[in-house]
Amino acid sequence: MKANKIRELTDEELHKEVYNYKEELFNLRFQLATGQLDNHMRIRDVRKNIARCKTILRQREIARESGNN
Repeated sequence: MKANKIRELTDEELHKEVYNYKEELFNLRFQLATGQLDNHMRIRDVRKNIARCKTILRQREIARESGNN
């Protein structure tokens, strides 16, 4: 998912996305361990999506904190 589309989501939706991506990452790692994973690049993509979501969540948190000061 692109950062522009992620920025359109609410905080609650972003938390759900992170949860879903982490669940998918767990399943991909499980497939890797059992030798069933076909697309190894998907692990990389999911990790980057988790990082994008968490980065945007953190940026919003910092913006809220700086707005209160």
